[in-house]
Amino acid sequence: MAATEHVDILILGGGKAGKTLAMDQTRAGRRVAVVEVGMIGGSCINIACIPSKALIRSAEIATLVDRSDEFGTLVDGSRLDMAQVAARTAGIVGGMVALNRKAFDASGFELVLGWGRFVEPRVIEVAQPGGTRRLTGERIYLNLGTRAAIPDLPGMAEALPLTHVEALQLNELPTRLVVMGAGYIGMELGHAFRALGSEVVMLDAGPRMAPREDDDVAAAIAGLFAADGIEVVGNARARSVAGVSGRGVAVTIGDGRVIEGSHLLVATGRVPMTSGIGLEIAGVARDDRGFITVDERLATSAADIWALGEAAGTPMFTHASLDDYRVARSVIAGGERTTTGRLIPSCLFIEPEFARVGINEQEAQRGGIPYRLARLSMDLVPRARTMSSRKGFMKCLVAADTDLILGFAMLGERAGEVMTTVQTAMLGLVPYTVLRDAILAHPTIAEGLNMLFAVVSPAAHDAH
Repeated sequence: MAATEHVDILILGGGKAGKTLAMDQTRAGRRVAVVEVGMIGGSCINIACIPSKALIRSAEIATLVDRSDEFGTLVDGSRLDMAQVAARTAGIVGGMVALNRKAFDASGFELVLGWGRFVEPRVIEVAQPGGTRRLTGERIYLNLGTRAAIPDLPGMAEALPLTHVEALQLNELPTRLVVMGAGYIGMELGHAFRALGSEVVMLDAGPRMAPREDDDVAAAIAGLFAADGIEVVGNARARSVAGVSGRGVAVTIGDGRVIEGSHLLVATGRVPMTSGIGLEIAGVARDDRGFITVDERLATSAADIWALGEAAGTPMFTHASLDDYRVARSVIAGGERTTTGRLIPSCLFIEPEFARVGINEQEAQRGGIPYRLARLSMDLVPRARTMSSRKGFMKCLVAADTDLILGFAMLGERAGEVMTTVQTAMLGLVPYTVLRDAILAHPTIAEGLNMLFAVVSPAAHDAH
């Protein structure tokens, strides 16, 4: 048996939170080891955010080429080279992996490549070519991540469906893509492949898209998909699958209809990568879905073991995982930062983007929170008109009895960037009147915030 090696901080999994904590604590003078099965930089860089946004950018360019005559540029004989799209995406990923590896080496932490699992309460054994290593740490952090959930349906395994991982590596464009699931991943990739030229049909298990968003947002997103020629089938729970993705598939849904396509993309959610690694040996408790249970300081049920990122129930955004690092760093330094009350934004990268921060109307109504509402069509924003990107709207919720912003949502050009301006105001507890009266550059998309907040009704105590 290999001798157990001791470090100050041992991190299982090298995702956003784990790798950032490792570099930070190594620079602080601690001995740190990160056990990673081989995905340098984490899933965001390798198989998720970065490659998907690279693909989406190729889709945006394809859309612009299709619309080029609107702008006075006539393009004859254009065609899509899907192999080049895939090569560009792979090149971006490769470059960012190299940057991460360079940063790892510069920081000085030890990267232990191999599959790790607990073999004793505080000992992780790492399987490597030619043998194993055993490591323990004064502090142990679990940054395990998630993987795509594949429904256990008749014929599913034999169909060899795509997940987002394989879809982002396709060298040939699907003729007709069946997307099972209409969450963020399904919507983004379905919309991108449609822009690239595939026929797309989406199977949504629920009655409408974007169920966590307000009715007007959901209806507007559905309208975008319909206008772009994407067929969305609601209440479509799959019962079985026949065929093989890439050669031809047929999905039978609950009402007996059969949905056919050339390829099948499964985007029905994520499951934590917490099984088969001995968490029960370590005394780390999980909930009934397999996610690690943590408190507001990310501590698990086992002493001196913390969990970070998606597998700990953190919202499935890289920026949320990054904030887990900040919480962990604060705990190490004896600080007070926690996960309680975090203002976590979201952005859906369709065309145009949808972004939101804070609460929406349905959340305010469920919580009995009184609010004032303002809404502005993107068609009224001058910059949107000059860009011929006039679809969508902005909306905001302002507290009924104060001038603080409760929430902001936007479906429109550069929504993610505009949302960040509002988020900054919310974090600073800045009243909406500051954005209403700020001198914002003209013509910009963000200038629409002047117009949006100008139509907020006065608070009750100011009405007279």
